[in-house]
Amino acid sequence: MIKLAKRFTLQEFLETLKKYNVEELEGVKIEGDLEIEFEGSSIDLSAVAPLYAIISDLSNFLYHANMALSYMQRLSSVLGIPMPFAVQPAVSAAPPAPKVEEKLKLPEKLLEAKFTPYKVEYPGKVEEVVLGATRADGGTRDYTIKLGGEKSLAFYMFDSPQPNLPAIAIDVFDRPPALAKAVKMHYEDVLTNPAEWARKCVKKFGADLVTIHLVSTDPLLENTPAREAAKVVEEVLQAVKCPIIVGGSGNKEKDPEVLEKAAEVAEGERILLASATLDMDWERIANAAKKYGHVVLSWTQMDINNQKTLNRYLLKRANMPRNSIVMDPTTAALGYGLDYAFTNMERIRLSALKGDEDLNFPISSGTTNAWGARESWMSESPLEGDTPWGPRELRGPIWEIITGLTLSLAGVDLFMMMHPTAVATLKEIFNTLGGKNTAKIDDPNAWLKMEV
Repeated sequence: MIKLAKRFTLQEFLETLKKYNVEELEGVKIEGDLEIEFEGSSIDLSAVAPLYAIISDLSNFLYHANMALSYMQRLSSVLGIPMPFAVQPAVSAAPPAPKVEEKLKLPEKLLEAKFTPYKVEYPGKVEEVVLGATRADGGTRDYTIKLGGEKSLAFYMFDSPQPNLPAIAIDVFDRPPALAKAVKMHYEDVLTNPAEWARKCVKKFGADLVTIHLVSTDPLLENTPAREAAKVVEEVLQAVKCPIIVGGSGNKEKDPEVLEKAAEVAEGERILLASATLDMDWERIANAAKKYGHVVLSWTQMDINNQKTLNRYLLKRANMPRNSIVMDPTTAALGYGLDYAFTNMERIRLSALKGDEDLNFPISSGTTNAWGARESWMSESPLEGDTPWGPRELRGPIWEIITGLTLSLAGVDLFMMMHPTAVATLKEIFNTLGGKNTAKIDDPNAWLKMEV
C-alpha cells in the first residue's frame, strides 16, 4: 500500500489521471480526508449530508455546493467509488400551500372608543375676587361679578372646571376722547354724557361691567378737581346697576387723590380702583380701598418681578385682603408686541397654579389698547407699494378680538374693551369654551350681516 502525504485538489487529481491516460482504476483503494472549500472556508465531507439538509433553502450555498458535488460525481465515476449519498439537483423550496381561511365574519358592532384626557393637578389656586355689592352685601348693585378661582389653565375643563368665565367691561370717559371712527360711530350720541354712555354699554351692548375713566382730571387737560370728578362716579352708579371700575388719568401725582375720592363716594359698592403702581402713592390708594370696602388693581409694565414686588407691598405693607387684589400686567396689543404680553401673563398664571402666593390673583387686560395699533384704525398702509389692508371697519374689531382672545388663553379674567362687535364675539367664544353656550345657530352666516 502506497501512502502519499500530499494534498490534491479535485481538479489537480483529475488532470493527473488525464495526463497519464488513465481511464479506469481497478483494485485501487483511496483513503484519506476529502475537503471541499467554499470561498476561503472549508467543510468536512462527513458533515456535507446533514449540512446539505439544513441549509438547502439557501440558494447561494447550494450553487457552490452543486459545483463541488459535480466534481465529486466525476471523480466517483473515474475511480469507481460509490457516492456516500445521492446527489439531487438543487431546487427552490416550494412555498407552503396557502391555508384555507374561514369566511370572514363582519363585526356586529364597532369597538367602543374611550377617551381619557391627560389630567394635571396643580397645587395652587387663583384667588377669587368679587366685584360689586348687592343690597344684601350693603351695596346697590343688581349682581356681582366673580373673577378668578381657577385651579387649572384657561378653559382646561378636563383638568378642572373653570368656576368663573372671563368678564368684559366697556370703557366710558368723562370727556369725549379721540376714538377710531369704527368705535366712535357707536357712541356719538352719548360722548358728552358718561352716565348715558354707561347705560348704553349695559343695555344695548351687553357689558358685564363699566369702566369710567376720569381723564379730565389730568393737569394737562381740564385738571378737573378730584371731588368734582367723583360726582361723575355717583352719576354712573345711579345710571347702571352693574359693578363698576374707576380709573384716573394716569397722572402719578393726581391719581391717588382722584381714586381716594371715588372710593369715598362709592362706599359699600365694592368698585375696582384702577390703578396702584410702583411709581405713585400706591399705599394711599390701598388704604382708601380698605377703608371703603373696594378692590385695588395692581398695575405693572410687563415685568413679572415688579408685579410680585407691588403685590407684596399691597399684602404686607398695606395689609390688603387677598380677595381684594386684581393684577394688570399690561396689554401689548396685536402689532404692538402681543407675544410679550401673552408670555408674561402665562408665566404669571403658571406661577400662581404652582403655588406662588405673590402672583395668584385674577388678571385684568386693557384690551382697548388694540386701538392704538395703526393697523386697527388707519384707512390704508402708510408704506408705499404695500398691499391693501382692507376695510378698517372690519379690521379694527378683528384687531381687538384677536388681542382679547389670545390673552384669554393666557389666563386673563377681566377685559376692558370698546367695540360692541368685539365684545359680543368674545362673550360668545367664552361661553362656548366654557360649555355655557347651548343656543342653536339658525343662520350660520349671520355674522356677515353684523353691523360694524
